[in-house]
Amino acid sequence: MAQFDHLASMLNHIINSKRVRKHECQFRPSNKLLVKVLEIMKDGGYIEEVKQVKDSRGGAIGIKLGKLNFCKAIKPRFNVKKENFDKYVRRYLPSRNLGIIIVSTTKGLMTHEEAIEQNLGGRLLAFCY
Repeated sequence: MAQFDHLASMLNHIINSKRVRKHECQFRPSNKLLVKVLEIMKDGGYIEEVKQVKDSRGGAIGIKLGKLNFCKAIKPRFNVKKENFDKYVRRYLPSRNLGIIIVSTTKGLMTHEEAIEQNLGGRLLAFCY
């Protein structure tokens, strides 16, 4: 079966691995967007380690899970102005200080807090807490 949204598939794979109490999981195929999202989650402490494995089948990503409660892709991918982040923080995160929303901006992928600091809007990709 074809995967149409690799980001949503990867985040569902991570949550399913967490629910069955696995400490590591591996996702295939690998691309730059997925690796960057995982690096942002690693900086937030939700994932301990990210390893990229190159092979002839598109590569794979090895993920060592950390203190993650929940993560999910945001669909549809809303366009957000810098003033309107608060609306989506209230919608997707359980508390104002708990969790991150990953945003695609003109300066690259970043958390919603970094986008607010840099006065940037963007497109919402995922959230985790």
